[in-house]
Amino acid sequence: MKIVGLSGSQIGSKTRVAMNAAMKSLSENHPEAETELIDLADYKMDFSDGRNYLDYEGDTGYVTKTLMEADAIIIGTPIFQASIPAALKNIFDLLPVNAFRDKVVSMLVTAGSAKHYMVADTQLKPILAYMKAQIVQTFVFIQEEDFYQKEIINHDVLMRIDRLAEDTVVLTETFTKIREAKEAEYDF
Repeated sequence: MKIVGLSGSQIGSKTRVAMNAAMKSLSENHPEAETELIDLADYKMDFSDGRNYLDYEGDTGYVTKTLMEADAIIIGTPIFQASIPAALKNIFDLLPVNAFRDKVVSMLVTAGSAKHYMVADTQLKPILAYMKAQIVQTFVFIQEEDFYQKEIINHDVLMRIDRLAEDTVVLTETFTKIREAKEAEYDF
């Protein structure tokens, strides 16, 4: 099972800190899973221009191909101006409509205010559903006060991150078994 973490912003540190915690939870509790973290701050991404994702080269080609090859994706996103960052939206635009078919996608959201809690439900989940993701319904929402000096200090948040990692793995295993059983029904 390959799980890719996607830190969906080119600036700031809180989402990366939270994604590091999620990837650490996966490696400690599910060492059998192959994991990789992609932080968009580390890549020079092209803007989507309508080409097939396979036609992009460099960082853009690497990121899109890695996401397409994943069994599960944990998306980390900050909330800026009551919306997801343009860098994350660009990733969705670079991928095909059915990019997340047969993939489990979970979410981790960082925000400066509790007022932004609904952004994941009103903006991110509809995009993921349109792209055919199997969405882990609960997500981790982390506020400014949960961080101190680039560390998560709220133990409840850390427990919720552990649970998100666990739910991502369990849902991926479940859907894999269902898909394999369905494919076994075909006699060719």
